[in-house]
Amino acid sequence: MQEPIPLARPEITEADIEAVTAVLQTPYLSGGPQLNAFEDAIAKYVGTRHAVAVNSGTSALHLVLRSFGL
Repeated sequence: MQEPIPLARPEITEADIEAVTAVLQTPYLSGGPQLNAFEDAIAKYVGTRHAVAVNSGTSALHLVLRSFGL
């Protein structure tokens, strides 16, 4: 039997693990300084004043539709 083709091969680095561990050692699991820093970095990257992080692509699409009044 052939080995199945994987859906995805995530590349998780030691730096990724350290960043997650650092957040898990704070009282902030959803929100907090890391989220604010991420949103600020994304806003700067795309050249806008604000950015909002959401939990999924579906949530992102929902916000886009709402922003157009749909």
